[in-house]
Amino acid sequence: MVQLGAAQAAGNQFVPRRQAAVDAALYGRPVKYPSEADLRLRRSAEGRLMGLRVNRYSWWVHWRELGDYFLPRRYKWIITPNQMGRGSPINQHMLDSTPTLAARNLASGMMSGISSPTRPWFKMKIGRIDSTQTSPVSLWLAEVERLMMLVFQESNFYNSLAVAYFDLVIFGTAVILIYEDFENVIRCFNPCAGEYYVDCSDRMHADVLYREFTLTVDQTVQQFGIENVSPAVAQLYSDGGASLTRELVVAHAIEPNTDGRAFGIPEQFRFREVYWEWGGSASPQGGSSYSPGLLRKRGFNEAPHIIPRWDLVSNDAYGRSPAMDALPDNKQLQLEVRRKSQAIDKLVNPPLVADIQLKNQPVSLLPGGMTYVAGILSGTQRPGVAPIYQVQPPVKEIMEDLNEVRQRIKDIFFNPLFQTASQFETRSNITAVEWDMRRSESLVMLGPVLERLQTELLAPAIERTFAIAARAGIMPLPPPEVGGQPIVLEYVSMLTQAQQAAQTAGVERIFALLGQLAGIDPAVMDNVDIDYGLDYMSARLGNPPRMIRSPEELAAIRQNRQAQQQAQQQAAMAQQLAEGARTLGDTQVGGGQNALERMLGGGVT
Repeated sequence: MVQLGAAQAAGNQFVPRRQAAVDAALYGRPVKYPSEADLRLRRSAEGRLMGLRVNRYSWWVHWRELGDYFLPRRYKWIITPNQMGRGSPINQHMLDSTPTLAARNLASGMMSGISSPTRPWFKMKIGRIDSTQTSPVSLWLAEVERLMMLVFQESNFYNSLAVAYFDLVIFGTAVILIYEDFENVIRCFNPCAGEYYVDCSDRMHADVLYREFTLTVDQTVQQFGIENVSPAVAQLYSDGGASLTRELVVAHAIEPNTDGRAFGIPEQFRFREVYWEWGGSASPQGGSSYSPGLLRKRGFNEAPHIIPRWDLVSNDAYGRSPAMDALPDNKQLQLEVRRKSQAIDKLVNPPLVADIQLKNQPVSLLPGGMTYVAGILSGTQRPGVAPIYQVQPPVKEIMEDLNEVRQRIKDIFFNPLFQTASQFETRSNITAVEWDMRRSESLVMLGPVLERLQTELLAPAIERTFAIAARAGIMPLPPPEVGGQPIVLEYVSMLTQAQQAAQTAGVERIFALLGQLAGIDPAVMDNVDIDYGLDYMSARLGNPPRMIRSPEELAAIRQNRQAQQQAQQQAAMAQQLAEGARTLGDTQVGGGQNALERMLGGGVT
């Protein structure tokens, strides 16, 4: 990551000395005037942000409803300065927490199943060489994997990843920003839904990220420097005290650096980033001599933003989520829970009707309480209190329907996938075939999501972290054997291995069938490539590649075995011939000759 200074990036115009003196008198310091390139970049970014805001409006409306019913404390991202009510309760729609718990189970299952912090979840390969072998390339790959896992552990990567999985489950879209960090190599940030805007390239890859967020005056100066903020913000910072806590709206854009030369960013960078004060004023004193510039602009060799989506339709920039599918069931659940509570309340504490004589008289409805009424005559109807109507709600039937809705919500969030073992607790006759079929069925449902997350989330995070660590000089130098060959990522997480292992069921059944048919007709083995089948199964089961020999090694072993078998056959034939000759030599046929001499046509001299 390279941060471009003001003069290095755009070559700021020199302010005339007279104007600088006026600025110093008004603001207490010289004002940094933006260059033409900075102004063009700001106008371009602001225009695109407004367009992205229009395109995102319908998604934002949907996200707000999802947040209300699933994750109220996450979606509420305030972008209005000095709005102090952000901590107030906003989950008034939620009476039953089952949907939130189901979403949390899915997010936690994805976290532990795809990218667990407690075990390796990816490996690097160069051709057929991986880190489990003993070559120099293997040793280098093993050290790279160790350092990568160490960086992930020491930074806040896994915390950020957990938040991203939860956002994916609820909103269908998540964002992670990975920046260089002096202390922990990388530092990750999670913009919230409602804060960011996304757009896609022609390949439908989300490579454009805009957002609006808030920073206090103190945070703004700490992050961007006093020399880069507007005079109004600099004045607030110099005032100190309560002015430091005043919030500002900051705009942020990351996009491909396709025309970086026009904006003062070298074209060698694939992506550019710019921060600016949204709606910055001309000057703190109401003057018009100052045009707001940029807080920061810089370039990146690789994308610092990662935007995974759960599921996509056509060319949508934003993804769809399980929570969108479960939203109707969630609304039904919350409504039925409210009605059930009302029914129980009326059953326990029903509305009452009382005799007119009890008006303005103390009445006790407690067990064992006593109420005194004057003028009660024998034989007359005694005054009293009774329910205005009888309430007998079918609580049992309501609970059964509620459990059905809860189970449907859990199914939408793939909870049975992560609870396969618990589903058979009451059964003792579960077979291995049934277990494999049930697990395979569940993994097939989650398969497309795993493929997308590997492409849009895990691979970009690994590539970005590797590049940052390499530029920081942390990674060891590769051996000459690498020779610029590409590094291939192989995912070895629990879910990935389980999904791949499920694919071996068909091969295993074929091998079992061949074993049965070979006893009838050995020629049936000619129909199957046994070597390829074993290689395929070993790879899907996550075994190290060196467990299966290469074709060259296998050919050499078989050739050697064939030569040994031929030598053994020749030795056996020679021994058989020698035994036969000995037998013929010992057999007398008369005339002083044995059988061998008779066969040779004469005596032996």
